[in-house]
Amino acid sequence: MQEHRLTVTRSARYFTLGRPEREVWLVLHGYGQLAARFLPHFESLDDGTRLIVAPEGLSRFYLTERATERRVGASWMTKEDRLAEIDDYVRYLDAVYVAVVGSSRVRVTVLGFSQGAATACRWATMGASRVDRLILWGGEVSPDVDLSRAPRLTLVYGARDEYFTAKVVAATEARLREHGIPYELLPFDGGHEIDGAVLKKLALKTGG
Repeated sequence: MQEHRLTVTRSARYFTLGRPEREVWLVLHGYGQLAARFLPHFESLDDGTRLIVAPEGLSRFYLTERATERRVGASWMTKEDRLAEIDDYVRYLDAVYVAVVGSSRVRVTVLGFSQGAATACRWATMGASRVDRLILWGGEVSPDVDLSRAPRLTLVYGARDEYFTAKVVAATEARLREHGIPYELLPFDGGHEIDGAVLKKLALKTGG
């Protein structure tokens, strides 16, 4: 058996909220989420000067097979053919960046939640886009990236997060310290979720 490959053109979608007067936030959803359902969590950031952009993972699937409720989610990648999938979504996110930021000099924040955290890491360090700040929320720093290329980094986690646990947070911090990568740690009293009060704190720290 031989494996063969083709490069194809496909359509992809992203959703936006607000307008880019001084800032653009690109927010990457977690496993099994859809961008249109993820973006409303960031409505508090829409103050008339900030554009929030939610790209959607390229792989959609049914979350349940129940005939009465066939809900759909999306994923950024799986372990199958992972390098090709990473390359695909890095190029896709670079294309979204060109479409919404272009040559503008607005400040750019990339926030990755859960599975989107690893995606954000890889894109910020492997892509061609200029990123001023990287926020990893409820997810790890991807182990296969060149941390020396990482932009200003913030780790956000809920004290009751069942996935990004205190043990995982400690291991992530140890890796960052080992590589001499500066970062900010921002815990909150919650679970594996986007917290509006924490978002507002982050928005105040953009420097603009």
